[in-house]
Amino acid sequence: MDLGSHSTLHQHLQQTRIPFESQDKASVPDSGPEMAKPQVAVAPVVVSKLSVKAPEFYPSGYNMNFTQNFVDSSYEDGYEGYLTLAEYVQDFLNQLTEQPGCFETEIEQFAETLNGWVTTDEALQELVELIYQQATSVPNFSYMGARLCNYLSHHLTISPQSGNFRQLLLQRCRTEFENRDEAAKGDEDTRKQFHAFVLFLAELYLNLEIKGTKGQVTRAEILQEGLRELLNALFSNPVDNNLICAVKLLKLTGSVLEDAWKEKGKNDMNEVIQRIENVVLDANCSRDVKRMLLKLVELRSSNWGRVLGTSSHTEATPENDPNYFMNEPTFYTSDGIPFTAADPDYQEKYQELLEREDFCPDNEENGTDLPGADYLYFDDIDDEMDPEIEEAYEKFCLESEHERKE
Repeated sequence: MDLGSHSTLHQHLQQTRIPFESQDKASVPDSGPEMAKPQVAVAPVVVSKLSVKAPEFYPSGYNMNFTQNFVDSSYEDGYEGYLTLAEYVQDFLNQLTEQPGCFETEIEQFAETLNGWVTTDEALQELVELIYQQATSVPNFSYMGARLCNYLSHHLTISPQSGNFRQLLLQRCRTEFENRDEAAKGDEDTRKQFHAFVLFLAELYLNLEIKGTKGQVTRAEILQEGLRELLNALFSNPVDNNLICAVKLLKLTGSVLEDAWKEKGKNDMNEVIQRIENVVLDANCSRDVKRMLLKLVELRSSNWGRVLGTSSHTEATPENDPNYFMNEPTFYTSDGIPFTAADPDYQEKYQELLEREDFCPDNEENGTDLPGADYLYFDDIDDEMDPEIEEAYEKFCLESEHERKE
């Protein structure tokens, strides 16, 4: 290298002004036989200009005062940050649907929160509608919905001029009730929604308690009358899923309805059973639905399966109670010989009966997923009953019911 080149390189190094520390940290090859160990450059520490004391950032147009006031009040009243009443109520309803067991532990806090939130007619109407929709659209929620309605009817403090919670709930049910005839004749989806309403009304009748002025607890009279009219609508349009809904309704409330009618000296249940017998003889429903109806007639003949004890101190047994087997059903062997649980060889005969009889499986007792006209539920059941035997069986059931009435 000549002197001119060396001078140029020196000027270049002076212009770049490499700091002394950087030159030490840089990896420079040694001219000796061994290379120097490379050294890693350390990045300079970046000092943040942010401060923990800086004000919170809000986007333009954001109402900070509204949010702050809502958050403060929500935590004080137990809303836990929910933005709307609908969001809070729907979340609770979904929780009840998934975990019904939390009703006892959560319902008190839920009612307390509603008393702080539901302070207007509009809010109360919205609450009623949310619960009604959940109870008539979510399978198996009708029972829990009725329990919830009963609790709120006694614990919500708001009572505006338009009506309290129970009154608004019954008004909402009346709206659906007035369309019963059209709904029973409607298409598949309309009937399915109608059946869900029927079962919810049945649960309300059983669970909604009305306290009198003297502290006595009664059931809603208007619901009792409503269920009678709903049965008429279902039997007036005897398609399979209408009849299945009627069977579910009577299994659920039949004993309570009959007791209430008897107290008034009415024979409404006899009229209902007569309607069922007419459907079995005349309607074009499936054979399996007819069997369900006949089993319901048998259930009613046995006092809805209720067995009354003869003594409060002594347990009834075949030895001390002559009426012990009164409510036991009568079965028939393959030879047509009747037998009951009182027969000595009952177990052997009954086992033989189980092996040869074709039972019709029941649908979900409290569900709302009812089969439609094109549903193949009953087509999957083995059909082994001889037509003559079926006719004799139906005749026997009807004659037994007539003898019981006489």
